[in-house]
Amino acid sequence: MFDSIISLDNLFASWKEFQVGKKDKKDVLLFEHNLEDNIWKLHESLQDKTYSHLPYESFFVHDPKVRHIHKASVRDRVLHHALTKVLNPIFEPTFIHDSYSCRINKGSHRGVQRFILYARRESRNYTQPCWVLKCDVKKFFASVDHEVLLEILFRRVHDNDTQWLLREIISSFKSELSRDLNKPKGLPIGNLTSQLFANVYLNELDQFMKHTLKERYYVRYADDFVMLHTQQDHCLKLIKPVGKFLSDQLKLDLHPRKVILKKFSQGVDFLGYNCFPHVILPRLKTEERIFKKLREKAKLVKDGLLPFDYFNQAVQSYLGVLSHGNTFRLQEDLKNNIFFWLN
Repeated sequence: MFDSIISLDNLFASWKEFQVGKKDKKDVLLFEHNLEDNIWKLHESLQDKTYSHLPYESFFVHDPKVRHIHKASVRDRVLHHALTKVLNPIFEPTFIHDSYSCRINKGSHRGVQRFILYARRESRNYTQPCWVLKCDVKKFFASVDHEVLLEILFRRVHDNDTQWLLREIISSFKSELSRDLNKPKGLPIGNLTSQLFANVYLNELDQFMKHTLKERYYVRYADDFVMLHTQQDHCLKLIKPVGKFLSDQLKLDLHPRKVILKKFSQGVDFLGYNCFPHVILPRLKTEERIFKKLREKAKLVKDGLLPFDYFNQAVQSYLGVLSHGNTFRLQEDLKNNIFFWLN
């Protein structure tokens, strides 16, 4: 396994995947300037175990809420791609069908579609009550326990050299919650490996929900998850065992203010959409953000600071997002506004 990860073929293939959409970035251009030497040095450092993960660049983004991003060096991000290419086929078959974050042929839109399908089934096509228990893990990425994660990974990764590499990458980051140096916590938001590690970690919860609690209608996207049932009491009784499992087995906590129990008929906010029987609408904040961003871009186009093609790509992208809901009128309103913004 280790030889497959660090092979020159895998490293160069990972570089090609990594650079997509990043060719104009300064750090990527610098790495590419001496590409063969840089890849060869990375390969040799891994081969002789002198490799050490470099420090992260830290910054904040509004997405729309503020997120603290930690960006690894180009060299390390290429390695993250190489590692994920080999590990993902090993862990992907262990995941449940209804885990939708950062997986091929999944994603938030399909997660919403599955949620709606389950709501329709459990409510007998909206003819009887359907209760939705919606939960969120408190500060998930900052709370991931390194030793628990490694123990889960090592159940399938038995190769000593790959275990060394996993330790090196995981230990390269410690969140502000790592108050005890002997019990480090945290995954950096921004690493490709963090997406895989998050799914591996929370797959333990998925298996518990499906096989121990035997919840038929359960959907998870990253650290957001929902359960659906006709009985309110059934949903209420799930909160304690789920919280206990997260605490005892994964050293995580449910977010106390984000445990929500509602009738589906009242509307449930899930993965950016307000879901009702027969109707799916984007959040009001999402609508406002789309209009604001396109209005700003339209001004740049009028001022000659942004090519129209780039603006049109953004428009089509946002229309694609809106197309997943019942938004015909909203899309028409957006198109009319764009006409006036540009004229």
